[in-house]
Amino acid sequence: MTIASNLNQCIASIKGIESQLSTLALNSMDPDAQRIFHQSMLVFQDIKADLEERKNELELEEPQYKKN
Repeated sequence: MTIASNLNQCIASIKGIESQLSTLALNSMDPDAQRIFHQSMLVFQDIKADLEERKNELELEEPQYKKN
């Protein structure tokens, strides 16, 4: 598996976690739990953005990883 494939798989997993945290925040009855789930979701959004930026850099530096 290439680095680009691993990176894409990681980003997809993070998107899933982000979605689950959002659902937990919306469905929780406890305000503290809602806040914690929401804050955690925001952290994962930042991580996802960083990884997507790195993926773009990788595609520019290594043309073989660019999607056709």
